[in-house]
Amino acid sequence: MSEYLFNRRRFLLSAAAGAAAIGLADVPSALASTGQGTTPRTGKPLAHLPIRQVRTDVLDIGYHETGPENGRPVILLHGFPYDIHSYAEVAPLLAAQGFRVIVPHLRGHGSTRFLDSATPRSGQQAALGQDVLDLMNELHIPEAVLAGYDWGGRAACVAAALRPSRCVGLVSVNGYLIQDIAKAASPLPAEVEWGLWYQHYFQTERGRAGLAANRRDIARILWRNNSPTWHFDDPTFERAAEAFDNPDYVDVVIHSYRHRMGLAEGDPNYAEAEQKLALLPALGVPTITLDGMADGVVPATDGRASAARFSGARSHRQVPGVGHNLPQEAPGVFADAVADLVHGGQWRT
Repeated sequence: MSEYLFNRRRFLLSAAAGAAAIGLADVPSALASTGQGTTPRTGKPLAHLPIRQVRTDVLDIGYHETGPENGRPVILLHGFPYDIHSYAEVAPLLAAQGFRVIVPHLRGHGSTRFLDSATPRSGQQAALGQDVLDLMNELHIPEAVLAGYDWGGRAACVAAALRPSRCVGLVSVNGYLIQDIAKAASPLPAEVEWGLWYQHYFQTERGRAGLAANRRDIARILWRNNSPTWHFDDPTFERAAEAFDNPDYVDVVIHSYRHRMGLAEGDPNYAEAEQKLALLPALGVPTITLDGMADGVVPATDGRASAARFSGARSHRQVPGVGHNLPQEAPGVFADAVADLVHGGQWRT
């Protein structure tokens, strides 16, 4: 906790200094990207992962695929406010080991679109987990190692809880991520609540309007806050920020944060799944949990507090000097965790 507080104070001091230098009225323009889409070291365009599309019953999902089609499948799931390029280095590391690597844009991000304009733009946890299972069905993947952080880690945990037979292994940053919505009104420690300012902001209509108008500025602030030791450049941020131009981005994000607080109704199509998740089911699949020791959102732990939520084999790893976007900040560490589960997994197909 002390390292977490240190990083919080450092962020506050740097933010205060920046505000004093440029003035609050200039914050949006000061945060705007100045990059021209090239890497600072080579001057070459920053590569975008190529995208394919596949339709489920609900979504037209944009996803990146690499590695041999007959390789053991792994599905890598990104968080908010990020995109598939969190795995730009992880994916080739895993593909080089002979794995089939799938990296989808979550609903509301990138080229993923709803098929029906009448479908609720839900961001609830059951929807995210079901999207993973639907994607596996359409790609004819009976089972896979699921791995993610933030929203993606939650989607992986939910899919593993709903259909454990489809999950050979689970990598989850920050541990057990199924939400206890029944206790959402219970306050967290003040220093943790401070870091969740955007979640409280999004409960208001002003917050919705703010996200619509300032989605890039908000995301950039969160990137800096979430990972205070990660010195990302403008082209790296802008490559990911393109995913936030999705027409459903605001609706999905706002619903996600309101639903998890118990302040928005869920899509009735996921009611049965949400009832199961409300029981906070233990995860029986082999699991590796990861904590970045410089995570500016979720303080790193030794994993013991959540041990009861994992009924299967589980190991917990701490990663020094790394923040919330762990796969992009420490791709080798993340890829190793995935590979360990692939090699040690009990594959049925």
